[in-house]
Amino acid sequence: MALKHIECGGKSFDIAYEIINPGCERQILFLHGWGSNKEVMKAAFADKFKEFSLIFVDMPGFGKTDNPYILKTSDYAEIMNEFLRASNLSVFAIFGHSFGGKVAALMEPQLLCLLSSAGIVEKKPFKVRAKIKIFKFFKRIFGDGAYRFFATKDADGMPKNMYETLKNVVDENFEPVFANFKNEALIFWGEDDRATSLESGEKIASLIKNSHFFKFGGDHYFFLKNADAISSIFMQKMVTL
Repeated sequence: MALKHIECGGKSFDIAYEIINPGCERQILFLHGWGSNKEVMKAAFADKFKEFSLIFVDMPGFGKTDNPYILKTSDYAEIMNEFLRASNLSVFAIFGHSFGGKVAALMEPQLLCLLSSAGIVEKKPFKVRAKIKIFKFFKRIFGDGAYRFFATKDADGMPKNMYETLKNVVDENFEPVFANFKNEALIFWGEDDRATSLESGEKIASLIKNSHFFKFGGDHYFFLKNADAISSIFMQKMVTL
């Protein structure tokens, strides 16, 4: 693992990263999902794509990359672009899982590879909607003190700035971003995904004009068991690009 210090938007970051096959001419960037880190992406893909340099990063606030700031998804995209510029890296394709898929889409790579991407706003279950309304009521009374009683499981043990970041990114409607994506996309999805539904994947595929949709057995982390098939589809696509 290495650290790359960057400055972006008046903020400082030490980005933890690892590059496999560093001598290859073409490069792929892998962006993990919320609450995850580069090790999950490495577990799936570190031994794939032999003809490419593989760049695995911990985005700010995850893994070995610290983050004291409140960020938005657009900030993450700018930070990752600055990391690539500062490292003299020019990636051909970006794989983005869940939250990482939104970041990847904003970076506009030549080939966008989405793994159960976030970005489509789905109707929340009744219990969740009720909890949100109750939280807003108690926040008016107790202010920020209400946070510790109503934080989601995703926020367990999370610093306040990362909880505020989560609130910034969790319910973003990325339909316009997907609809305006001009390059080619490969979209991979788990049929039994409960975090980002199969219908969301099909919606994204309908929005990105030049896209190809593939579904696999499995949940939100379906790619851990289907990396061979995903890499095979990717390499077949490379023949035409």
